[in-house]
Amino acid sequence: MVHLKVEKLSISFGGLKALIDVSFGVKKGEIYSIIGPNGAGKTTVFNCISGIYKLDGGRVFFKDQDITLLKPYQVAQAGIARTFQNIELFAHMTTMDNLMLGRHIKLKTGIWAGATFLTAKSRAARQEIRNREKVEEIIDFLELEAARNQFVVNLPYGTQKLVELGRALALEPEILLLDEPSAGMNLEEKENLIFSIRDIRDDFGITVLLVEHDMNLVMDISDRILALNYGQVIAEGVPQYIQKHPEVLKAYLGEG
Repeated sequence: MVHLKVEKLSISFGGLKALIDVSFGVKKGEIYSIIGPNGAGKTTVFNCISGIYKLDGGRVFFKDQDITLLKPYQVAQAGIARTFQNIELFAHMTTMDNLMLGRHIKLKTGIWAGATFLTAKSRAARQEIRNREKVEEIIDFLELEAARNQFVVNLPYGTQKLVELGRALALEPEILLLDEPSAGMNLEEKENLIFSIRDIRDDFGITVLLVEHDMNLVMDISDRILALNYGQVIAEGVPQYIQKHPEVLKAYLGEG
C-alpha cells in the first residue's frame, strides 16, 4: 500500500529551481531515505509535504487524499509529523513540557459544548491523564528519564534532538518526517538512534521518511533511497543499488 505519494513536485525561489518534477511513493511501514549534496532539495521536499511551502506545480497524496493545499497544522492533524534540521524546541521549558506541547493537536475542541461544568472538568482531567501517560511512554521509549524535568537549553545537543523526535511522536503520527536526526550526535548516540527509528517503525507501525547526511546510517537503516541532485531525481532503489549508481557516486560522493 502506498502511504504517501508525491507527483511532479516543482518549486522555485527567486528564479532558482529548487525542485523539478520530483515524484516518488512511500509504502506503509517503510523507512525511506532522501539523500543528496547540500542544496539538492531534500529539506525542500519535506517543507512541501508538510505544507510550509506553496508549490509551483505537483501534488502530494496521503492515503490517496490530496493534501497539497493543506496548512502545516492540518497536515499534522491528518497524521504527518516532522522534526527539523535546526532544532525547533522551547529552550527554556522542560523536556516534559515540550513533549506535552506536542500533544496539543490531540486536544478535543468544543469540550464545553452541551456539558455541565463538572462534566467538562472531568473530560479535561481524563484528557490530561491520557496525554501525560502517552508522554511518559515516549520518555521511556527514548530513554529520556534523566532529562524529563530539565530545561532543554541545558541538555546536550544530541539529547535535544531526541526531545524533538519525542515531540513529533507525541502527535501519534502515521508518517514521521525526520530531517537530519543524527546531526550533532556522537557514534553511540547514532547507533541508539538507528535502533529507535527501527522500533518506531516496527513497534508503533509508523512510516518513516528520512533526510540524512550520514551515509552509513542511511545505508544501514533504509528500505529504499531516493537520490536528488540540483532538485531532480537521479536514482531510486534499495541501498545496494544506490551505493553503486554512477550518478549518485558522481553527484553525492564526488566520484566518477
